[in-house]
Amino acid sequence: MKILRNPLTSLLLASTFVISACSAGSTSYQEPVEVDQSSIVVATTAAPASLDFTNASGAAIPQAMMSNVYEGLVRIDSEGEIQPMLATSWEVSEDRQEYVFQLREGVTFSNGEPFDAESAKFSIDRVKTDWTNGLKSGMDVVESTEVVDTHVLRVRLTRPSNQWLWNMGTAIGAMMTEGGVDKLATDPVGTGPYTVTHWAPGRAVGFTAREDYWGEAPANDAATIRYFSDATATTNALQSGDVDVIWAMQAPEQLSILDDFAVEVGTTNGEMLLSMNNQRAPFDDVRVRQAVMYAVDRQAIIDTALEGYGTDTGGVPVPPTDPWYEKSDQYPFDPDRARELLREAGYSESERVRVTMSIPSLPYAQAASEILYSQLRDVGFDPVIESTEFPAVWLSQVMGHKDYDMSLIAHVEPRDLPTLFSPGYYLGFADPETQELLVAADSSETEVEMMKDVVDRIMDQAGADNLMNVANIVVMDKTITGVDPNVVSGALELSVIGRR
Repeated sequence: MKILRNPLTSLLLASTFVISACSAGSTSYQEPVEVDQSSIVVATTAAPASLDFTNASGAAIPQAMMSNVYEGLVRIDSEGEIQPMLATSWEVSEDRQEYVFQLREGVTFSNGEPFDAESAKFSIDRVKTDWTNGLKSGMDVVESTEVVDTHVLRVRLTRPSNQWLWNMGTAIGAMMTEGGVDKLATDPVGTGPYTVTHWAPGRAVGFTAREDYWGEAPANDAATIRYFSDATATTNALQSGDVDVIWAMQAPEQLSILDDFAVEVGTTNGEMLLSMNNQRAPFDDVRVRQAVMYAVDRQAIIDTALEGYGTDTGGVPVPPTDPWYEKSDQYPFDPDRARELLREAGYSESERVRVTMSIPSLPYAQAASEILYSQLRDVGFDPVIESTEFPAVWLSQVMGHKDYDMSLIAHVEPRDLPTLFSPGYYLGFADPETQELLVAADSSETEVEMMKDVVDRIMDQAGADNLMNVANIVVMDKTITGVDPNVVSGALELSVIGRR
């Protein structure tokens, strides 16, 4: 990933760009946290409203819970490859529709219950029956699950699926136990290396290492994720020693005063998506959507509003970490072409196209919207910026009720193209040809090439404009070890973080 370095930038990065609950302030956080050689404290921005990702959308909850409390049958490594986790191995039938997993023995949940084929079956079935999170669609392809033996599970799919096993390394593959799902929002139970010890909504979540963990012991005995809405408070907390790591730094312009700390910049799955409600005028006309694509100078937004941290994908709603990514040159910055398309759509030069931009109250979105306002107005739009409180109002109005014209937020869920452009999602992109291509690509042995056809179709229809692929800036005490700034599966893995 190409990162343009600039000493002044105001970009909120990585976990800042999540569609999940973000609560104000953590400077008032009073939970006792002892920062010593056996514990670590990580500061970040977007706080979850609960700890239950089965019925709440967004990346903040899986970021905190996956790899720390929950684990899957498989995991996604730093290269994006599938590796064994709670399953030691698996066999795939010749028709690619049946998986037989050999499960790891001697694993227990944090409440003492055993992990086995029964709990694995329960976890997969429950996604289909009880989850309300939109991610549950990733399990639609499952036809049946069967306990073959205590540690042998068979899963039958309705059709071959390239993405299903990969998705099992993300949140929908989290293994749970029937005796631990009553209090998912406050007291999660998993097979991971930690249990949750304290939970202050909007402020912090604390973990302690399990003595009975089946795998390698964490590099720390305890860990806390603290949530800050103010960049200066975050920096002050690092300088004072209240936190050890800033994950997804909000204010890189402050790096100049942090010479005594280590800085790393990594990649993310994050697409900063300029959404257009495909089901509402004027964006139910593809020519108007295409006009927006030509009107927006993405690099100018990166350089001016976001001070150079990010990668211009050409508007492609796919991060460079996905195997089907190719930068597009289909929509170069061309205001004249944008004006021409608006005229073709029936709008005269004297008749501006009025649109409301429902912008979430997140600094990066607010900063980018100011540049977008000027660019859109220049070609004939009459944009109105409506600041929308995040998360409660934005999640309800924009994402839930789809009551908006345009919006802007970053999506960091891994390989989320099928979700973003599904008919029921808030973009309103209901294109039958795209859906047919997605199913065909998922079933095909030439998935990568077919997924490129999917991306081409979405770009032809101008489903949304990816303003940039976001980066992840991590600042930490120089004694901290084990931090990987690259975000692949979406989890913030605490167990690898230690001290020299």
